[in-house]
Amino acid sequence: MVEKTRGRKEEVVTREYTINLHKRLHGCTFKKKAPKAIKEIRKFAQKAMGTKDVRVDVKLNKHIWSRGIRSVPRRIRVRIARRRNDDEDAKEELYSLVTVAEIPAEGLKDLGTKVIDDDE
Repeated sequence: MVEKTRGRKEEVVTREYTINLHKRLHGCTFKKKAPKAIKEIRKFAQKAMGTKDVRVDVKLNKHIWSRGIRSVPRRIRVRIARRRNDDEDAKEELYSLVTVAEIPAEGLKDLGTKVIDDDE
């Protein structure tokens, strides 16, 4: 018989992404922009990592809300880590943790996705 290897969605990995929030929040009511931005980041992480359980870091939340409810940053650099769930009674064995990454001086455009080898 052929041994089953782990699928690509079942391994623990960390990646850095640039999320363009401007296009995801276009046409959104001013007083709903920051909450919608958090929901869009969750949706992006869910799609990128293939996990339903997405946890947003406090620093990322503060960064989104730093300029108020209506002046959300246009782009944001995030680090998404797929990790193993330690709870025995958890529904899923993996979860995604989204944190804010350091922003380079030259800007966020054209950085692309970067795979982080070791968890720091």
